Amino acid sequence: MTNAMAADAPTSASAPAASAASAAMSAPAASASEPAAKASSAMVAATSAPASQAPSELITRGKYLARAADCAACHTSADGAPFAGGVPLKSPFGTFYGTNITPDKTNGIGGWTADDFYRALHDGVAPDKVLYPAMPYTSYRQMTRADSDAIYAYLMSVKPAAVPNRKHDLSFPYNMRFAMRAWDWMFLKDTLPDASKGQSADWLRGRYLANALGHCAECHTPRGTFGQLDKAKPLGGAALARIAAPDLTPDALAARGWTVKDLQTFFGTGIAPQGSAFGEMYPVVHLSTQYLTGDDLRALSTYLLGDAPPAPKPLPDHPDTSKLMAGRNLYLAVCAGCHAADGTGKPHVAVSMLGNSTVRQKDPRNLIVTILDGVEAQKFPGLEAMQDMPGFDKRLTDAQISELSNYLRVAYGGQAGDVNSEIVKQLRQK
Repeated sequence: MTNAMAADAPTSASAPAASAASAAMSAPAASASEPAAKASSAMVAATSAPASQAPSELITRGKYLARAADCAACHTSADGAPFAGGVPLKSPFGTFYGTNITPDKTNGIGGWTADDFYRALHDGVAPDKVLYPAMPYTSYRQMTRADSDAIYAYLMSVKPAAVPNRKHDLSFPYNMRFAMRAWDWMFLKDTLPDASKGQSADWLRGRYLANALGHCAECHTPRGTFGQLDKAKPLGGAALARIAAPDLTPDALAARGWTVKDLQTFFGTGIAPQGSAFGEMYPVVHLSTQYLTGDDLRALSTYLLGDAPPAPKPLPDHPDTSKLMAGRNLYLAVCAGCHAADGTGKPHVAVSMLGNSTVRQKDPRNLIVTILDGVEAQKFPGLEAMQDMPGFDKRLTDAQISELSNYLRVAYGGQAGDVNSEIVKQLRQK
């Protein structure tokens, strides 16, 4: 098991919608609330001037904001042109496909005005149709007009790509797009509830980064029967993909050992003492959060834990694993070669299991799925990298995986050893 139980910290992009670098763009509060004159000039430039004439500083700021909004996660496929679409977004309602948002006039948004773009982000309405909330306008609704115009100016500056959009593959009745008007009437709100408390400048900026640009709630907040965000459980965790988006409330983060400093490191590099980004969170770091300024990284982390963050929960000093010898033997046989016999990991090879955020998660789902499926090799900012971890779905039985999971949870995570074969079986079949 290499970087197996990599950190389960915040996932802000991807399902059901996709989830910034130089000092010139970085004033943390500036993107959220530009001075009136600058905001006005930004809107005028983006709305009335051709893309080629948009001020370079506006395009530069728009690029930063597009990264903060994680546009590439849904609109740039692995082997496709930038922002040309095609990324599959699986959901309980079927598969959505990210659309072409290049300036191509036939397939992209080259025929859109800045007003059209803002209406799509704010109201979920494109010039020719209503949008599905797989495009996270439920979060982007909180974006300022100035920031919307800056992103528009940037997108109008990228190379047009003549790539046709792929039709969504949705089951009945979700394929009836006109029903979205009723959905919007019932569920589209101007703001999202907060999971933490604060009033500092960092907290307020972090709220904008998390709730509007980063659209963290789209993956980390549970959803109701009709796919609407459960406003009673903001950032309470949700299993929209095979790897679940974990609970990001302050108490849940502290229970897994997170601090503001560690979160800041994680968002900026993809690696922290609690593990590395994997699953749906890896592209969020790779495409988005690694480009955030230091001030914005601090603000985002402050918002998640609040102005008065709870103390991180310590691990037990001497966990009792005397009844878990079968799991320990499995760990030594198939995991210790990369993660070390004492669970402390190996630099540039595999993350530590000791205090790992996924191992410390109350719900064992992500731990079990990672053991079953493995983790691809990962490259992080700078020279850091983690080797791939093979999946053990063919090598270990349900009983063995439950034994291994229980040993990891008790020995390194301070959790109960309550995983059974039936839980593994259900996750294996999905």
